[in-house]
Amino acid sequence: MSFSGFYLAMFTVLAALILRPVAFKYRSKRAAKAWRGAWDWALFIGGFVPALIFGVAVGNVLQGVPFHLTDDLLPVYEGGALAKFFGLLNPFALLAGVVSVAMLVMHGAAWLGLKAEDPVAGRARAIGSVAGLVAIAGYALAGLWLAFGIDGYAFTSEVVANGPSNPLHSEVAKGGSWLAAYAARPWIAIAPVAGFAGMAMAVMGLRAKRDLGTLLWSKLGIFGVISSVGLTMFPFILPSKTAPNSSLTVWDASSSQQTLFVMLVVTAIFMPLILAYTAWVYKILWGKVTEDDVLAEASQMY
Repeated sequence: MSFSGFYLAMFTVLAALILRPVAFKYRSKRAAKAWRGAWDWALFIGGFVPALIFGVAVGNVLQGVPFHLTDDLLPVYEGGALAKFFGLLNPFALLAGVVSVAMLVMHGAAWLGLKAEDPVAGRARAIGSVAGLVAIAGYALAGLWLAFGIDGYAFTSEVVANGPSNPLHSEVAKGGSWLAAYAARPWIAIAPVAGFAGMAMAVMGLRAKRDLGTLLWSKLGIFGVISSVGLTMFPFILPSKTAPNSSLTVWDASSSQQTLFVMLVVTAIFMPLILAYTAWVYKILWGKVTEDDVLAEASQMY
């Protein structure tokens, strides 16, 4: 009676993420080709798996997750952990995963174009432009699939935004299309437009070697794709396809007013510090990484 499949998926992501700092640390410790090749694979897995699983998670949320809440608001998800985990790897979710991976490959290529020299930058631009086209095609296909092949969710009772945080107090029905949100709130169409435009301009920028502009367009494309999911689903966060009344919304899943206020104060204090630190790091690391830089620090950075 728990989300053990979800936990297994998150464990997989965390295990992959842990590989990244370890790989960066140990790759340069030995010059052996096999040693460095193994850590290269660790770096690949550490980047690929989280990108894929995050997209898969979004794909499953759009379809609804098979759970229900008891009267005590305990989540119940039947079946074994492995069955739950592999059940998440359905066709639409995998398509969302492909879009996620392709988007991030495109963005990484844009960053390499800005930070590296040829031949590394050239290879990155070639791979990134293909990844961008895959992301555009996958995003378009996912949109059509969402419009005609996946049921959306909607309230059938009055929405009480300032009521108790209890999903079971509302009535939700499954049916229709998620894209009905665009008829109710036409302004949210700016999100998918930004997604398509940003990725298309990033692809053209990669091919034209406009490095800084390409990175900014890529950021816009990713922002548009991700925000389109949230705006399309609003106010739902985690729909239940087996018990729609158990679906979680922004009001059901929100913290108390006091908790939100404390979080606001903490954010107001630490966000400027984080931004200042990030700006300092960018200033220190600004410029391209050249072959001479790599050779000079071969025992540490390569």
